[in-house]
Amino acid sequence: MFLLGLVFVVFVGLIIGIMTAAHSSGAAIILVALVFGGGTAFASLFYSDKIALAAAGAQEVTPEQAPQLHAIVDRLCALADMDKPRVAIAPTQMMNAFATGRNSKNSVLCVTEGILRQGPGGLTQEELEGVLAHELSHVAHKDVQVMTYASLLAIVAGLLVRFAFYSELFGGGRGRDNNNNAFPIIAVIMLVSAVVYAVSFLLIRLLSRYRELAADRSGALLTGQPSALASALVKVSQSMNGIPNQDLRQAEPLNAFYFAPAMKLNGQSLANIFSTHPSLDKRLEQLTQIQRQLNEIAPGKR
Repeated sequence: MFLLGLVFVVFVGLIIGIMTAAHSSGAAIILVALVFGGGTAFASLFYSDKIALAAAGAQEVTPEQAPQLHAIVDRLCALADMDKPRVAIAPTQMMNAFATGRNSKNSVLCVTEGILRQGPGGLTQEELEGVLAHELSHVAHKDVQVMTYASLLAIVAGLLVRFAFYSELFGGGRGRDNNNNAFPIIAVIMLVSAVVYAVSFLLIRLLSRYRELAADRSGALLTGQPSALASALVKVSQSMNGIPNQDLRQAEPLNAFYFAPAMKLNGQSLANIFSTHPSLDKRLEQLTQIQRQLNEIAPGKR
């Protein structure tokens, strides 16, 4: 967050400098990008739950429709001393879950039909509790707010690149101004925005991976069973190898929300740099350490 803030300060300073020297078209491009970027961030913050449910094709369920699921959520919310989110189920056999919403009063917890499936390869109740505790931690930590604020800079920078490109493509900058400064200014806007977008993109991915580790830790401590969460993580991640590639591609838009990303396991370090989630090994390593710490604090107890 500090690095993102530093990039934001530098970006704002450069934009102010550009606007000071810019012609009317350059200033208009910056203003439009700020308005569109702010509007996009506002919509994603206040309507993330509705957007995510629509993308997953999920439906909210009542305690009568899913009594066991609601009972687990009730128990975890009582332990965490937090408001109970709305509960929904997505009609897909892929094992996964996600939670979204700007705060605990405006949030939804969604699980797939696949993760509720019992029997061989399915999750035990303790493992399911670990997954749900992880997702509730995202809500308690207001991670949707955190990631929305962090993404605002990248949204504005990305829009500036596009608007500046189309402005030059259609000659919007040179036709109305009787000077030769239009093209260099538009080019500078594109260059600065592209660099800021690339840097902020990598920092946002790094922040997202950190938030996933924080949710793992909180979920493990909430249930007191890190080993169950680790077992669930392995089962859900390995189950992706059996999902058709077409189904995985359809689920990709929700990868940032999912408990485990909808992709086949791989050990490519370059891919991990651009991933919204830490590698499976890193998540398991942290859970192992937490289990060891709990055993040292209270040996012989669950």
